[in-house]
Amino acid sequence: MTQYMPLFRSCSSLWSLTQLHAHLVVTGLHKNPLASTKLIESYSQMGSLQSSRLVFETFSSPDSFMWGVMLKCHLWNNFYDDVVSLYHHMVSLQTHICRFVYPSVLRAVSGIGDLGVGKKVHGRIIKCGLDTDTVIETSLLGMYGELCSLGDARKVFDKMCERDVVSFSSIISSHVENAEAREGLEMFRCMVSEGIEPDSVSMLSVAEACARFDCLRLAKSVHAHVIRKEMGNDGNLNNFLLIMYSQCDCLSGAKTIFENIIDPSTASWTSMISSYNQSGCFQEAINIFIRMQKSKVEPNAVTMISILNSCARLCSLREGKSVHCFILRKAMDADMDLGPALIDFYAACRKMCCCEKLLRLIGNNSVITWNTLISLYTQEGSYQKALGLFADMLSKGIMPDSFSLASSISASANAGSIQLGQQIHGLVLKIGLMSEFVHNSLIDMYSKCGFVGLACMIFDKVTQKSIVTWNCMMSSLSQNGMSVEALDLFDEMCFNGLGVNEVTFLSAIQACSNLGYMKKGKWIHHKIITWGTQKDLYIDTALIDMYAKCGDLRTAQGVFDSMSEKSVVSWSTMISAYGMHGQINAAISLFNEMVQSGIKPNEVTFMNILSACSHAGSVEEGKLYFNSMKDFGIEPNTEHFASIVDLLSRAGDIDRAYEIMKSMCLPVDASIWGALLNGCRIHKRMDLVKSITRELMEINTDDTGYYTLLSNIYAEEGNWDESKKVRSRMEGIGLQKVPGYSTIQTDKKIYRFGAGETS
Repeated sequence: MTQYMPLFRSCSSLWSLTQLHAHLVVTGLHKNPLASTKLIESYSQMGSLQSSRLVFETFSSPDSFMWGVMLKCHLWNNFYDDVVSLYHHMVSLQTHICRFVYPSVLRAVSGIGDLGVGKKVHGRIIKCGLDTDTVIETSLLGMYGELCSLGDARKVFDKMCERDVVSFSSIISSHVENAEAREGLEMFRCMVSEGIEPDSVSMLSVAEACARFDCLRLAKSVHAHVIRKEMGNDGNLNNFLLIMYSQCDCLSGAKTIFENIIDPSTASWTSMISSYNQSGCFQEAINIFIRMQKSKVEPNAVTMISILNSCARLCSLREGKSVHCFILRKAMDADMDLGPALIDFYAACRKMCCCEKLLRLIGNNSVITWNTLISLYTQEGSYQKALGLFADMLSKGIMPDSFSLASSISASANAGSIQLGQQIHGLVLKIGLMSEFVHNSLIDMYSKCGFVGLACMIFDKVTQKSIVTWNCMMSSLSQNGMSVEALDLFDEMCFNGLGVNEVTFLSAIQACSNLGYMKKGKWIHHKIITWGTQKDLYIDTALIDMYAKCGDLRTAQGVFDSMSEKSVVSWSTMISAYGMHGQINAAISLFNEMVQSGIKPNEVTFMNILSACSHAGSVEEGKLYFNSMKDFGIEPNTEHFASIVDLLSRAGDIDRAYEIMKSMCLPVDASIWGALLNGCRIHKRMDLVKSITRELMEINTDDTGYYTLLSNIYAEEGNWDESKKVRSRMEGIGLQKVPGYSTIQTDKKIYRFGAGETS
């Protein structure tokens, strides 16, 4: 048989191998185990696994070596299920299993992702006494690492009598790939302390660990080790070092690595472009891509995604279109990876029509592409278009994933469409895609549509609640006037030792603000400081609002003054705080200081200063700020008109307020008529009340406050018949006055009660 071995090596095509096979059959040598095993291996290498199977199945009694080759042939072709099935068949026939079979089986188990099968194979390895074999131990390390079972991997590693560079590389890689970078670096330290010299493969994992750990000092040490051991010629290692420096926000280190590469590969160029992007140097990333083109190195899909990201962040339409043309010219497959990147680029340039054209051309079968555009429309506030795209996606038979479901649920919530939201909820239940992302979107949707009970029901059904889920429920309760329940939830989180974050504190502060509950607010403020939470712009702004609404203006001012960074929201909140405390001069002074500091006031800022003028009765100042809005490029909206009408009406200038209303380009809503009506009540202008009443009755509003005010005006005048008519009309259209309530704290718990309650 040995004389035929050179013939196997000389077979350069499937046809020549088939001829040799025929000759072996004629001579009867095909019955030789070595010849059949070689045929199985050769057919597989030629890409004909079917022929390998035929040779194997026709052999009368394959030995362990032949089984092992057959398993390896299936492994080469990524038929992991077949490898495991063959192994189980081999066990059932009680065939002797030699040691070189197990690495193939363990690799296949990793491929199918079945930890249970892996542990059974491990048990058989121990039973056969092969658990001390170095190659098998290393394969077990790799399998447990890939299946995210680090505890089992460490048990295997700790029991190893001889640990070489391969086994150390495997355990380091397992830790890094399972987001345990610190432990991976600790294993590298152990490796060096045991005198084992790391190779380029182990340094790949160490570089990745440094990138995830975000430690520049350690990254430089790793780089120095690579230089000292003369590993700088390894292309893969250089790319990992590039990524390591960019993840550590050290662009200069990445540039040094790149410039020292003699012949950069596509991966090297792409890594450098990504490094510039990560550092926010998008124009430099484009310049690198131009250099890449001049060097005649062909980019791949990842390169194009990175450069499209650069163009998107710069909103460079011309350059992005050139990149798009390049993709078309090179006939790159845009269906999967490039499609979403192109859509994201055109969306960043506000070319939504191009996004839809791309979707129709390349996105018909890619759920990722549809998701990108649905999400973009939702973020842009085009909720109806987002929902329309979702409906189109379903009509084309594309199965949504949790991302598209969550985006569509969010669009339904913001559009206020509870019917569509419930239909999507039904679809979620039907296809069984109840992920955490979807759960949180449903909680948010039901709470925004006013169905807090349903939001609570979904929250209660979630078995594994993340901090995001808790925060979502807290925010939902607080925004729906259930601040007591929101604080109860916050207390439960603290009591159970759940990790709270800035969003949790923000929701709790807003709940205290709604209740006017300063004692609890101060306790939360103390927790923010003692837990070492970093200064947060949103939390500080919420604290200003909370202290102001609770009557502690001095502390609100202290928080404002301590802020190193102030947004337009922070300034507006402090102006509102002065306004609600009647300190109009301080509010005006702060407004002027804000403008002088270069912060441009927005609609809310003017709303707050107008409200401050209204509460203080500062008519001339109010007129001045209202008229100056256009100087800042702001058109007054209905809230601003309501505020100026309220200011003039309270001051007794009813006729001027009425003139402003008549000059409005916007529709006059119930809030503006209500402001005028309140002025009429204060200054006894009953001559206008009847006409205002007619206008109010023609406006559809579910706010009972205007009806109550009108009823009270008639009652004050002694006109009880008209007062009863208004009350009857309110009841006739299904409106009820929202009852007031008070809160009290007893035994560190807040209780809420209304008028007439005896509990």
